[in-house]
Amino acid sequence: MTATVSPAQLRGMFGDDGELALVDVREELIFSQNHLLLARSVPLSRFELKFAALVPRRATRTVLCDDNDGLAERAAAILLRNGYTDVGILTGGVDAWAAAGFELFSGVNVPSKAFGEYIEHANGTPNIAAAELEKLIREGADLVVLDSRPFDEYERVSIPTATNVPGAELVLRAREIVPSPNTLVVVNCAGRTRSIIGAQSLINAGLPNKVVALRNGTMGWSLAGFTCDKGKSRRAPDVSPKTGAWARQAAQRVAQDCGVEPIDRRTLDAWRGDKARTLYLFDVRDPAEYQAGHVAGAISAPGGQLVQATDHYVGALGARIVLTDDAEVRALMTASWLRQMGWQDVYVLAEAGSETGWPSPPVLASAAPSGATIDPATLRGLLSRNAATVVDLSLSRSYLTRHIPGAWFAIRTRLDRALKKIPLGGMLVLTSEDGVLAKLAVAEAAGLTELPVRTLDGGNSAWQAAGYAFSTEARMADEVVDQWRKPYERSGDPKAAMQEYLDWETDLLPRIARDGSLKFSSHATTRS
Repeated sequence: MTATVSPAQLRGMFGDDGELALVDVREELIFSQNHLLLARSVPLSRFELKFAALVPRRATRTVLCDDNDGLAERAAAILLRNGYTDVGILTGGVDAWAAAGFELFSGVNVPSKAFGEYIEHANGTPNIAAAELEKLIREGADLVVLDSRPFDEYERVSIPTATNVPGAELVLRAREIVPSPNTLVVVNCAGRTRSIIGAQSLINAGLPNKVVALRNGTMGWSLAGFTCDKGKSRRAPDVSPKTGAWARQAAQRVAQDCGVEPIDRRTLDAWRGDKARTLYLFDVRDPAEYQAGHVAGAISAPGGQLVQATDHYVGALGARIVLTDDAEVRALMTASWLRQMGWQDVYVLAEAGSETGWPSPPVLASAAPSGATIDPATLRGLLSRNAATVVDLSLSRSYLTRHIPGAWFAIRTRLDRALKKIPLGGMLVLTSEDGVLAKLAVAEAAGLTELPVRTLDGGNSAWQAAGYAFSTEARMADEVVDQWRKPYERSGDPKAAMQEYLDWETDLLPRIARDGSLKFSSHATTRS
């Protein structure tokens, strides 16, 4: 049986000592329009693919929420079938939370975004306007621009002259890039959060240079009328022993001030066996380092991204978090930020590990067998005779980039409405990025049509591996509500979208204060 949880009961759970996973099962765009502050977005359409990694311990107290439309009940059935033992549903859904007088929030990664604004306010993190930076660059001033985003974001668009140094790498690598204490150091991201956290990381670590955040990042640069670079590949150099030693000492000081403790492998192993607590083990190094060798069972979560989108990685409030990094610096600095965000049990393990490659994410079991599959060659033959209808359940961003010719886009949990819009004929073939999601959906689809239903074995990846062509001609059987779009990805006026997003970020703090469920601190107040 699934328990019902009133808004008042749920609010009380935020203040007790127990772990809690609050999970919103609506589609991500719908979630982004209004949701509870501490909710994690796990859309029912991809629920089995995402939930087990986010909430790995089967006894975790879990509360599901929706629009009071039955999605939470469907998600609860999946969890109970997979051995989760403490599952509740928010009575009345998200609207009932608001009706009870509690706050709802728009956007995604709200706790992390609000934390960035808090840090700037609490520490007085200095910043520089785009126009002033552009003038300094044009005049050849002694400065460096450090882009704190992952490399793929930097490569897409960057500030002229910028070097890519993802957030957790800044303290480790900055002195290698900036040998003179007289050089101005400017840290940027796409908007605000990673610029602020990155700049304040260097300040907290005691970098002797003047350090500033680029106000509003690449969005602010574009809004000021300046052109961003594209396709750049400038990355930070390797770290010398001298620089590495300074960075380690600086990070240890910051982490100690924030209450971060180191652990050894024996402690980690003991915690792995603790059935009463959830343990998250994150490798916060560069993904290439993770792939080359990591502690067994660790999940790749580059430190800057872990701070920027903590709710994407950590599903259970009150859980233990262990960060691994053989150089220590990245784990120590990341842990210091998580502690300031309010996570109490954050520890550092100074190891690299020997497990290589990328592990397969855990997938929850579906309610019924996945059914028969067909291979790409067979599907291609069917399509050539107009003897199959392909429905692609991939994320809309992936579908719109490329898909099997003639395939229709649909969202798994809304197949009933999507199939009414599709001229069905022949065999119904479901596909997705790698075919896993399609297999989960085949029984559901079979209940909606009299046509034979199959899945493409290996999904779109297998189609590509077979050397077959893709198409970009979109056939949309549903609205694109499965993903929140970044400002520069939205249709219409991109500059208006950027300004709206930046205004949203700067307006978060008073709303967070009214909600009252997050307790931030800053390095400065921790040290006092």
